[in-house]
Amino acid sequence: MGDTGATLLPRLAAAVGELNVLTAPADTEPYLVDWRGRYRGAARAVVRPASTMEVSAVVRICGDEHVAIVPQGGNTGLCGAATPLEGDDQIVVSMMRMNRVRALDADNATMTVEAGATLVAVQQAAADAGLFFPLSLAAEGSCTIGGNLSTNAGGTAVLRFGNARDLALGIEVVLADGRVWNGLRSLRKDNTGYDLKQLFIGGEGTLGIVTAMVLKLYAAPRARVTAFAAVSDVEHAVALLRHAKQALGDRLTGFELISALALSLSRKHHLGLPDPLPGHPWYALLQVDDTVAESSLVSLVEDALAAAVESALALDATVAKSNEQADKLWALRENISEGQRREGPNIKHDISLPVSAIPAFLAEAENALRAALPGVRFVIFGHLGDGNLHYNLSVAEGRDPQAFMSNASVANRIVYDVVDAVHGSISAEHGIGQLKRSELRRYKSEIEIELMHRIKAAFDPGGLFNPGKVI
Repeated sequence: MGDTGATLLPRLAAAVGELNVLTAPADTEPYLVDWRGRYRGAARAVVRPASTMEVSAVVRICGDEHVAIVPQGGNTGLCGAATPLEGDDQIVVSMMRMNRVRALDADNATMTVEAGATLVAVQQAAADAGLFFPLSLAAEGSCTIGGNLSTNAGGTAVLRFGNARDLALGIEVVLADGRVWNGLRSLRKDNTGYDLKQLFIGGEGTLGIVTAMVLKLYAAPRARVTAFAAVSDVEHAVALLRHAKQALGDRLTGFELISALALSLSRKHHLGLPDPLPGHPWYALLQVDDTVAESSLVSLVEDALAAAVESALALDATVAKSNEQADKLWALRENISEGQRREGPNIKHDISLPVSAIPAFLAEAENALRAALPGVRFVIFGHLGDGNLHYNLSVAEGRDPQAFMSNASVANRIVYDVVDAVHGSISAEHGIGQLKRSELRRYKSEIEIELMHRIKAAFDPGGLFNPGKVI
């Protein structure tokens, strides 16, 4: 890296304003550590541009000065992609000031929004227009839509609406030489060559900085039903999913799997949450929506669940009778991660498998892990509807947490080897970042890694964007 002391900071200040170039440790600290506290890095400055042209200017300056850039949204990522490395000559570019809704076309059912808008702000803008943006995550109040696209976020509605990449029609990107590619097309059909936007979506800021995007919107749900079912094992949960798809069709928006231990940790650390169907080993949380206001949705869901209980697919089931009850059922699911965090250190896995392979995976992985980590506790939950499990391991009560965490690499190898054997993925929705770089090289084929390096070299020959992440 070059000598940047004399010119870098003054040039950045001229581009974005002196108040938006942060260098004091107290000001930069929140940007230099991930929210889990797993990664901490260093940066010459945190720069906060307010427009695409300012981002372009920052990129050109950093190219001239040979300084790398770490793009950052809400800093809620789970794999360290938005955290700078230690000791490297780099800046953090925070996108939080770029948060405008540029356009909303109700007839075309699209919204053009800047990358720094929070997910909840995007959802609200759609709702204000009588429409619906379906991406939903636990961190939606603080994560940004740019970060969501950067990691190809999933969430609770993938079963019905797909991942973040399925919800984006076009993007605007600042490239490594500072040029701006305006790909903000709002077309659902466009067969004019390579779909370049898909290289940047899920790229974790390693190929360019996405500054804005065109998002798909949908008709707003006018009838919503939340239900909770108990099942004897995951085989029955898979069968219940198949039954619910057949009975409810596209109205089935979400189907979450929750283990009894995961549920108990959520309730233990969040007093006041209900215990709707106590005493069962596994649970399914169903979200069912309809755009028809006078829908018979409640009776449809009740009939489907009654049939499931009668045929022994489910042991018991309940349907929320109010919005408050529905919110509390979802709170059980959404507070699992926080409950597990309060319980102590844990080894997390965000994996994706064919839904049909999940029961066998769980059995094989549990047997191997119990032999390698005596007393391990399995905190399992996730989006069964799309095959995404959050397969987390907690230390047994009364055992040394640090000794347990020292076996993380052993646990990871067991889990990922079983995932790979059934052609699954070691990262379903959290990305690669710093956390899984070495794992990516282990489980991707040589040709895939080669192609990824060639794409990186073509788009970012100087290694400007987010070094040390993904590949």
